[in-house]
Amino acid sequence: MADLLLLGALLAVVALLFWLTAGSDDDDNGGGLMQPLGVQPALVPVRVNRR
Repeated sequence: MADLLLLGALLAVVALLFWLTAGSDDDDNGGGLMQPLGVQPALVPVRVNRR
């Protein structure tokens, strides 16, 4: 049982290290989740009254 727990912990650490060191398209070149590129259109249209 301890060997399965150790294997799971080792896999979790390896996955965490891979996630933190993976390239990202952020401006600061840090790891982590990928951010969308460019300006995305608004999901909900908003009416703007300019007078």
